[in-house]
Amino acid sequence: MRRRAAEFRRPARRRLSYWICLLLGVFVAAGFVLFVFQHHHQDRLEPPVRDKVPADKEIPHETQNLGQELLNTTSFARQLADQMTLAKAYVIIAKEHNNLRLAWELSSQVRNGQWLLSRAAVRGKRITLEEAHPIVSRLAHLIYKAQDSNYDISTMITTLKSHSLALEERANAATVQSAEFGKLAAEAMPKSLHCLNIKLTEEWFRNPSYRQLSEEGRNLPLLVDNNLYHLCIFSDNVLATSVVVNSTASNAGYPQQLVFHVVTDSINYQAMTTWFLRNEFRGCTVEVLCIEDLVWLNASFSPMVKRIMSAETQASYFAGNSKDQSRETKLKGPNYASLLNHLRFYIPQIQPQLEKVVFLDDDVVVQKDLTPLFSVELHGNVIGAVETCLEAFHRFYRYLNFSNPIISSKFDPQACGWAFGMNIFDLVAWKKANVTDKYHYWQEQNADRMLWKTGTLAPGLLAFYGLMEPLDRRWHILGLGYDSSVDDRLIESAAVVHFNGNMKPWHKLAISKYKHLWEQYVNLSDPIIKDCIMH
Repeated sequence: MRRRAAEFRRPARRRLSYWICLLLGVFVAAGFVLFVFQHHHQDRLEPPVRDKVPADKEIPHETQNLGQELLNTTSFARQLADQMTLAKAYVIIAKEHNNLRLAWELSSQVRNGQWLLSRAAVRGKRITLEEAHPIVSRLAHLIYKAQDSNYDISTMITTLKSHSLALEERANAATVQSAEFGKLAAEAMPKSLHCLNIKLTEEWFRNPSYRQLSEEGRNLPLLVDNNLYHLCIFSDNVLATSVVVNSTASNAGYPQQLVFHVVTDSINYQAMTTWFLRNEFRGCTVEVLCIEDLVWLNASFSPMVKRIMSAETQASYFAGNSKDQSRETKLKGPNYASLLNHLRFYIPQIQPQLEKVVFLDDDVVVQKDLTPLFSVELHGNVIGAVETCLEAFHRFYRYLNFSNPIISSKFDPQACGWAFGMNIFDLVAWKKANVTDKYHYWQEQNADRMLWKTGTLAPGLLAFYGLMEPLDRRWHILGLGYDSSVDDRLIESAAVVHFNGNMKPWHKLAISKYKHLWEQYVNLSDPIIKDCIMH
């Protein structure tokens, strides 16, 4: 019985282990299936992630900046651009040597390269080797062909240098031409001013009382009274002279003590005299003289008159005129040859009884009382002027030819320049220093125009050398006829503002921001002004 019991228990254990193994197998199979399923599911989800990562990496290539690529010396775009630049130079050389076929082939490949660079810039991608190689190779072949035709680097440098010199010459010629055109524009009389002169001259001949008043005013005692304030203006512009007188009188504390000595030419004498006889400027006195009445100013006395009256000068400046012209001829030339512009060197001869005068150009506007200027101490010097050497280019070497030993042996090239336009003159010291004789000497030395070209400033720097007293800069501010950036604070504080340059305030080409400074002193109440200026 015991044996049977034992035999009965053994089979039961075998069935239990069998079920355990079966369950373990099922679990293993299920785990394997789950593993396979999960792995397959991950494989299906991963491709978008893998696609996204390369896409992110490619974005910089798609938005590549062509400008940055051209700065990269290893890029294909840079190599292509360099080849194109060299090819363009050889195109010029090939054309000069009449090798039109080579020039055409080079130009064609340059156009291909430009098209490729443009396409790369539009799409925002780098130029690849496959794209650049055909064009670069072809350009390299053509450049080698050009070099083989003796268009070497030496030839190219020489050719490009000649082109550069030619362009420089053209630029210089254009600059000179522009300056000449600007000068012509500045010298041309606007229609309104021409109208004013004609109407005033008609008024002079229509009304005999003007001539009588003019004759009566010639011998007034106050014209030589040194207790009054005397100012000189030399001009053929009636309206400009009127503005100078009006602005000076309007800002003077005692305008009745001002005496203006105006010298003009015979063409404008009647108009100038009529204007100042028919208009009152706060009680100031205005004397108008004609340059033709200065009989002492002739060729035997003045080298400048001799030069202007010479047949050679007349042939160059007054083409078509005969040699036996009247003295009026000398007043019809350009400003640098006009005696009116040089009368500033003859003030003691024009006004021999005066001791101190202020000289004013006709393109200035006076904004403050000028009478204190007569009290400025000149310390024995002849002229008081505002220095202009705050900028380096306003020194003597910019105005004079220091390669000439006559200049270099007597003057300092770094000496400070100064300005004409508003100056105080001590005529007693002038006569003592013989300034007019010095001016004549330097005019004779410059007969061939080798010391300076034109103008009055250069001979003024020489004649008044060592005789100039610097004035406070606020007395005289320059540049309103060419510089649109003059500091407004300087203009406001200035006693005199100067429209030096070609953009005169009575011309349409004047700098608009400064024009009101001049226009406010135009006498618009005069009916002739209304007829000519306003209409």
